[in-house]
Amino acid sequence: MAVAHPLPTRIGNRELRWGKKTFLMGVVNMTPDSFSGDGLAGQPDKAAALAKAFAADGADILDVGGESTRPGASPVSEGEERSRILPAIRLLRKTTDLPISVDTYHHAVAEKALAAGASMMNDVWGLKAEPRLADLAARAAVPLVLMHNQRGAEYKDLIGDILESLRRSIETAQGHGVPPENIIIDPGIGFGKTAEQNLEVLRRLEEFKMLGKPILVGTSRKSTIGLVLDLPIGERLEGTAATVAIAIAKGADLVRVHEVKEMARVARMSDAIVRGWHRPE
Repeated sequence: MAVAHPLPTRIGNRELRWGKKTFLMGVVNMTPDSFSGDGLAGQPDKAAALAKAFAADGADILDVGGESTRPGASPVSEGEERSRILPAIRLLRKTTDLPISVDTYHHAVAEKALAAGASMMNDVWGLKAEPRLADLAARAAVPLVLMHNQRGAEYKDLIGDILESLRRSIETAQGHGVPPENIIIDPGIGFGKTAEQNLEVLRRLEEFKMLGKPILVGTSRKSTIGLVLDLPIGERLEGTAATVAIAIAKGADLVRVHEVKEMARVARMSDAIVRGWHRPE
């Protein structure tokens, strides 16, 4: 039986046809305190160089963020967040044709980022912190990533609770006028979950297909990998590769990564197995 894939999503000048391949989102952290140690705060020129490398290595989207979401990170003001990301987005728009996603849950920041050249929003609170992001996504006609997140890791039924939360986020988005094809979901690996729960989400990722939306997964360098392998952040490449490959096998459509070149190869090999492969002529 043929698999029914979500409708294609247009992001900037590109159309992503879900099910054809796994798409890659390259992380551009404009923070001084990124958990992964790759923060480029105040260095838009280095962000542009990174973006060029990502484009050459196979990235499909750039995800620019200005506030660290690592556990224990201090929140920053919206003004500070704007000052970190807007110069980078403006420069990236001039130096690459890759679509730019803005990783923020603040309405004013997202609005300025779209005006600066972003063409997608990535909300780590799934509209629960700021429902007005849905109005902005609808007006601007841009895709919106809805991630599951919560404070604490208490669940009655882990997958059932996450599915219900994402379902409510989807209803909020569509209720504010975001078209179905512009909604992407993210189960939120590393957010409001223990390491054991993160592993269960990955193991059961195919259950999120019931929501009928493209699935984004972000496992790159995360603490669950460090706990399982007992390795520091700089030595989690192989662990990240394993999670990316399994996420693709379980139904991920888009993966958010720091090492684009290596994960592009992992995705191509995984796609050949999962989606099929034909020998080049």
